[in-house]
Amino acid sequence: MANLAPQGTNLKAFRKPTHFALASDRGWVQRFQLAAVDLRDGLKLYHLIWALSFSDIKLRYRGSAIGPFWLTISTGIQIGAMAFLYADLFHVDVHTYLPFLAVSIILWNYLSSLIIEGCSCFISSDSLIKGTRMPLLVHAVRGVLRNTIVLAHNVIVIVVVLVVFNVKQSMASLEAIPGFALWLLDGVFISLLLGAICARFRDIPQIVGAFMQVAFFVTPIMWQASELSGHPAALYLIQLNPFDYILNVVRNPLLGIPLSSSDILGAISISVGLIVVSLVGFARFRGRIAFWV
Repeated sequence: MANLAPQGTNLKAFRKPTHFALASDRGWVQRFQLAAVDLRDGLKLYHLIWALSFSDIKLRYRGSAIGPFWLTISTGIQIGAMAFLYADLFHVDVHTYLPFLAVSIILWNYLSSLIIEGCSCFISSDSLIKGTRMPLLVHAVRGVLRNTIVLAHNVIVIVVVLVVFNVKQSMASLEAIPGFALWLLDGVFISLLLGAICARFRDIPQIVGAFMQVAFFVTPIMWQASELSGHPAALYLIQLNPFDYILNVVRNPLLGIPLSSSDILGAISISVGLIVVSLVGFARFRGRIAFWV
């Protein structure tokens, strides 16, 4: 039998056992520690997150003359067409209904994109996860920032509508800023949770998409909650709708409507619960995501 080893090679070196340092799962304390390290290291890579998000936008609209502004134009046309139709159906003044519809539609599209694209934040980045040692938080924040850039283009429609229909703005309108910051935090953590679950169960994104379609019709977006004043049961269902509280903390200040304490407490409570559940889920599934994508 031919000797395939190079000349001068000590065959004993091939017989030396290889030692691996293996660490078993030591429980929830270790899981939360590793999750905290992932979140901490991910925040340090904000330059990389911005570069990846901006690259996604450029690749999505590559070859287009005006890029994401096509989405702005189509959104404006959609809102204009729907406003006159539904204002007549609901027997409301179009001058008050169109600003409400414009703000509601654009903000809802942003929320819906955060949730739906959050389901695939890890699946769509499978090559990076498998080939690069990188905190998983990067992929979650990347999707949130990408959708925020798209929202920044659509804000033009909101500004035009508010100016044309003379919706008064004041210092109280700045209350939308902490509400939007809460949205960003919610978007990151729901991406961590749904991204991990959907990486394991690929049917969940379709379920989430169907759920968001149903939520669109049962949430005051195309219609106003005041129109159900004669239906106590319907108003009770709105009070159980978490999207109503989340929308109101940003929508109401933009429309010049004072924020109620119930909206503020409701949005904060929902966010706290979401963050807690997401942290537990991410700590539990973080080590398996690379094998699921």
